[in-house]
Amino acid sequence: MNAIVYYLALPFIYLVSYLPRRVMYLLSDFIYIFVYKIFGYRKNIVTQNLRNSFPEKSAAEIDKIRREYYHYFCDLSLETLKTLTIPSSAVDKYFEYGDMSVFERFHKENRSIVIVMGHLGNWELAGAYFSQMSFHQLYVIYHPLANKHFDGLFYRMRSRHGTKLYPMKDTFKGMVKNRKEVTATAFIADQTPPPGNAYWMTFLNQDTAVFRGTGTIAKKLDYPIIYISVIRKKRGLYRFQCELLVEHPGELSENEITEMHTKRLERDIVNQPETWLWSHRRWKHKRPAEQPNNN
Repeated sequence: MNAIVYYLALPFIYLVSYLPRRVMYLLSDFIYIFVYKIFGYRKNIVTQNLRNSFPEKSAAEIDKIRREYYHYFCDLSLETLKTLTIPSSAVDKYFEYGDMSVFERFHKENRSIVIVMGHLGNWELAGAYFSQMSFHQLYVIYHPLANKHFDGLFYRMRSRHGTKLYPMKDTFKGMVKNRKEVTATAFIADQTPPPGNAYWMTFLNQDTAVFRGTGTIAKKLDYPIIYISVIRKKRGLYRFQCELLVEHPGELSENEITEMHTKRLERDIVNQPETWLWSHRRWKHKRPAEQPNNN
């Protein structure tokens, strides 16, 4: 059954990936009508996440962010499919050039780094964009999909522009193996970890479980941590912004690092809420009774 779904979807996926940008965004407007107005894809989840995150906002303000989010979600989905066929030389048409001096500095010093970011803006295009720079070899951590056909498709999409991938369970082993290479390993740190092994903190006004891995691995390998923002300037154009968050992770605790990058992401979400992944079940877990209050 999985194979049948994959092969039925594949012609549409490739068709979309070859569309001119203007036609792609017209299609996105059409899909929005179905996704939001007709089917209401995860509408209750998005609404509850927004209300809990922004209790100070009125119903009209929440409704506006929700509509803008669904418009953006459709754009994001189709833009991501473009990575399957777009030439690497054309990826930069989606970006304003940001200040990359922090990457240039560490590359000249032959120092590998950790990148931390969230599901804000188009993180898939951002990976393809970064891989065109003559700096670090980018490695991205990913969760293999249950459907092996779609997993292979997404692997090709993410790797064809030069990015390399680590399955999440093999991240630390892979980073140790590649220590002689000058690398940048990207942690998308706003996913939902198992509650018992998480660091718990307040994020967007809610008790939230956060992965500890960014701080843990950065400390073990002594890799500087750079925070990346992918800010949407207008439809089809992003700004890739980077900020040195921690140069010497050994000077901080794992929990301090986790608080730091999570609060930094929170600031970006508050500034541009419609471009974060609100349809994700981010708060599906509750803090276990034995977990301390970290706030």
